[in-house]
Amino acid sequence: MDNSARLKSVGLRTVYSYIERDPKKNIPKILDWLEKYDFYNYITDQVKAVREAISDPENNWSQLLFSLWTDIDAKQRKMLFTNILINGTIIGAKLRNHTRNKYNCNVPWAILMDPTSACNLKCTGCWAAEYGNKMNLSLEQLDDIIRQGKEHGVHVFLYSGGEPLVRKKDIISLCEKHPDCAFLAFTNGTLIDEQFADEILRVGNFIPAISIEGSEETTDSRRGSGTYKAVIKAMGILKERKLLFGASCCYTSQNVELIGSDEFFDSIIDSGAKFAWFFTYMPIGTSAVPELLVSAEQREFFYHQVRKFRSEKPLFTIDFWNDGEYVHGCIAGGRHYIHINANGDIEPCAFVHYSDSNIKEKTLIEAYTSPLFMAYKQNQPFNTNMLRPCPVLDNPEYLPRMVESTNSYSTDLASPEKASDYCKKCIVVAEKWAPVADRLWNEKVSEQERVAK
Repeated sequence: MDNSARLKSVGLRTVYSYIERDPKKNIPKILDWLEKYDFYNYITDQVKAVREAISDPENNWSQLLFSLWTDIDAKQRKMLFTNILINGTIIGAKLRNHTRNKYNCNVPWAILMDPTSACNLKCTGCWAAEYGNKMNLSLEQLDDIIRQGKEHGVHVFLYSGGEPLVRKKDIISLCEKHPDCAFLAFTNGTLIDEQFADEILRVGNFIPAISIEGSEETTDSRRGSGTYKAVIKAMGILKERKLLFGASCCYTSQNVELIGSDEFFDSIIDSGAKFAWFFTYMPIGTSAVPELLVSAEQREFFYHQVRKFRSEKPLFTIDFWNDGEYVHGCIAGGRHYIHINANGDIEPCAFVHYSDSNIKEKTLIEAYTSPLFMAYKQNQPFNTNMLRPCPVLDNPEYLPRMVESTNSYSTDLASPEKASDYCKKCIVVAEKWAPVADRLWNEKVSEQERVAK
């Protein structure tokens, strides 16, 4: 038995049952084990951070971690521990590193894919609203993407759209067929009912991340009347069944102060959510609303608020753009994730609708080694300042250059636009963010140097 198989055996039969006996006593010991067997140094830094965070049993991180044993169903907790941490992170690292070295390309930790372009809502500024029910990946195609991903060490699969829960039945079927994987869907939440929640509870390896825009007024103004109440109802159904779920929040120039408020964060926690993804608005498509882009002042406000709340509130947060410092810049282009749209186009990022590969014609490996993905690999990071990670929003000169030099095509079937036209909408905000980001970055570097001394 090789190290990977041995780890899997230990992880399934010994480690988890050891934690379950006494989480508060045994989790610190498991962190030592994880660090010892992290052969590729894939999670050692994160393990050290977790160990430090939970050193005080009364702090917010301890509260969040141990709430997983009081608030989350035991079967789901075990499956997600196994599939995300053991299969997806520790064991999967060996296969991903092998593939990276063999093909000299990026290989992602997670694959984001769109089962359909259809959506039951029509949100302001959302590119999916333009497509309608025009594109779908078949169940067989979705299954093949997962199969290929697992061959390269990927065990975490995300769904977006469109509204992925339009395909509820197929999503549950894939959970059943791949019990060694974890699945998460970015969903508007309006299609979550008692029957579907019972299915989530049964399969155990699916997590919803529900979109919410702040208050009832701000949510309904962008997503339609009645959406907020439907979301709150869905969260209540999930919480009642002790199912893990999170929030997915888009902050814009119109709602950033609300999204970044104590009241909003507390409302997410009170709903029963254990995590929140934060995305800033991107002006995708010819019908985009550039006025929704946040200003430099608003982005800095949110940067500080998220970091403040991380030291105070029991909620795991990811700020997709402002957390570049923790992942060394842009994570797209297969570096940590890729996006496959409902037409099968393999894109570097969910916010970059350009491609030179389609899953109906190429394998994942062929896409990872394609000119566009190799251009990403060769240019990452796009800035030495990790608070300016993006080749669109922060460094808008990069994406047009990569798209044009690789003869990539627009994947927006409703209103294709040149990469230069897309990025042109971000030039002013990038110029205004640059000095702010540079100040924040220099302050951070200076503080790190001071601590090191």
